Amino acid sequence: MSYKVTLIPGDGIGPEIIEATKKVLEATGIEFDWEVGLIGQKAQDEFGTPLPDYVMESVKKNKVALKAPVTTPVGAGFRSVNVALRQRLDLYACLRPCKTYSGIPTPFQNVDIVVVRENTEDLYAGIEFARGSPEATELARLILRTTNKEVKQDSGFSIKVISEAASRRIVKFAFEYARANSRKKVTAAHKANILKFSDGIFLTAARQTAKEYPDIEFEDIVVDALCMQLTKRPQEYDVIVLPNLYGDIVSDLCAGLVGGLGVAPGANIGDDIAIFEPTHGSAPKYAGQNKVNPMAMMLSAVMMLRYLGEAEAACRLEKAIAQVITEGKTVTYDLKRQPEQPAATTLEVAAAVIEKLNK
Repeated sequence: MSYKVTLIPGDGIGPEIIEATKKVLEATGIEFDWEVGLIGQKAQDEFGTPLPDYVMESVKKNKVALKAPVTTPVGAGFRSVNVALRQRLDLYACLRPCKTYSGIPTPFQNVDIVVVRENTEDLYAGIEFARGSPEATELARLILRTTNKEVKQDSGFSIKVISEAASRRIVKFAFEYARANSRKKVTAAHKANILKFSDGIFLTAARQTAKEYPDIEFEDIVVDALCMQLTKRPQEYDVIVLPNLYGDIVSDLCAGLVGGLGVAPGANIGDDIAIFEPTHGSAPKYAGQNKVNPMAMMLSAVMMLRYLGEAEAACRLEKAIAQVITEGKTVTYDLKRQPEQPAATTLEVAAAVIEKLNK
């Protein structure tokens, strides 16, 4: 059987790490029919839009995509293509496993956390008003009239949106994932002690949904306390579910616990569509140098294999990646054990993984 998958090379280092990942995927023996689609800066340059319609149609048709990182301009330019994809395809769950592998330089061992991040609302809903705009002025007047609080005239606004429906949906996803993967505990993180009318909705929805899963332990925690606890006792956490912004931050924190973004895979999942991509960015300054760690991209492909029902191939590929990490001989600069150790190239890492697969 051949799987038709949309392949999105992305920007910066994207084409290099996705090529390395294609090689190891094909070495598993699973057949793929790749349908390539450009998004991001390259698409902007070629088509005048960072998210061409043909790519959206390809993902909708194939239901599965393997995506490399895409550059998002900071402070100007087009809005995040990543956020647009998640919202337009209703990929409401961002799944980010953070797991230690033997041989990774990190002070923590035996960490195996899955961060489940709500993907469609919160401060990432895209409801913003520029400083000095008529809309910002009108909003400032509304705030003054309804709360008697005066907002500075040079303020911009980003609106935080938390709904009960989206909160229930993401918490249910977290519990269903925990149950399907024999996880024992779900932790809901929030800031409901301060943000009572937004995070308060999320917390209430989490507590109510947890009652439907008596077989799984549940706890809730204020997000800043969670961050402190993660840096001291990360082994106590299993599945963590959070609103969008906190999930973005905490998933990077957890990636740091297990060795960095170079080994942090991810997926964005809806009811019938899933896009698999690493947590890290496009690192344009390293583009074309064949030096960046492709393992997060490869581990995202492991997640894709599991999603497709190819559990045996997924286990073999993850084991091969873990063996390369454990040996520590063919790793990129970020995973070197000693400063004087020569760093492997992106393609050399792929070749080492394929060698392990073939043994």
